[in-house]
Amino acid sequence: MMTIRRIVVVISFIVVIALGLLAFYVFRPPEAASGPLEAVPLALPTTAPLAQPTAAPATTVVAEATTTSVSPTTATAPVLQLFAIDQSRSEARFLIDEVLRGQPVTVVGVTNQVAGQIALDPNVPTAAQVGVIQINARTLATDNEFRNRAIKNAILRTNQFELITFTPRAINGLPDKVTIGVPFEFTIEGDLTITDVTRPVTFTVTVTPVSQTEISGVAKTAVLYRDFNLIIPDSPSVDTVADEVRLELEFVATLVG
Repeated sequence: MMTIRRIVVVISFIVVIALGLLAFYVFRPPEAASGPLEAVPLALPTTAPLAQPTAAPATTVVAEATTTSVSPTTATAPVLQLFAIDQSRSEARFLIDEVLRGQPVTVVGVTNQVAGQIALDPNVPTAAQVGVIQINARTLATDNEFRNRAIKNAILRTNQFELITFTPRAINGLPDKVTIGVPFEFTIEGDLTITDVTRPVTFTVTVTPVSQTEISGVAKTAVLYRDFNLIIPDSPSVDTVADEVRLELEFVATLVG
C-alpha cells in the first residue's frame, strides 16, 4: 500500500513539475523587438520593360488633378519612383475566430511594425514593382497579455523567428491607367514565410492614389494555420478555434526623398 501511495505521489509531483514548465514556456515574457524595422531595399533598374514584368509590380499614381487620368506611355521606358510604407499610418493584422467560454469571438492581433518599398511610374502603372514586405512578429498584440505571450512563445516562436515576410513574385490585374482619388483592385502572388515555413499565397489589394507623393490601400488574404505547421495550444477556456486565419495589411506609402 505504501509503495502504491509513493508511486502516486511521485507521478503527481512529476505532473505538477511538467505543467509548471509548460506554463512557464507558454507564458514567459517573450523577447522584445531587436530594433526598428527597416525595409529591404528595392533596387530600381536604370531602364524597365514596357510590358508588365514577372517580378512583383504594385500600385501607381498619376497627375495632381483628381478629375484626370494618365494613359501609359509606350514611347519611353518607365521611370520608377520609390515609395516606402509609413509605419506611423500603417497596420498589419491577423484575425481568427474562436469560441471562448461558449461565446463566439474574433481575436485580432495588430502591429504597426511593417516595412516595405514600392516602385511606381505615374505614366506606366503596369511597370510598378513591390519589394519584400516584413512584419515584426514580436510586436503583434491582441487585447490579452496572456494570449500575446502564448502566441509569441508557443505559436509563432518569435524569440527564434522574429520576422514574418512576404516576397512578391507576380501581379495580376493592374490597370493601364489610374486616376487620383479613384481606387482600383489587383492581386499579388508571392511567398509567405511564417517561422521556418514558406507557402505560396495570393493577396487581393485595393489601392487609392492619394496624390503624386502618396498612396493608400489594403491587402487581404486567408490561410490555414496548419499549412504553416503552427500549433495552437489547448486552453480550458477556449472551446474551438477556426482553421482559417485572415491576414490584412492596411498601409500608406509615401514618396522617398
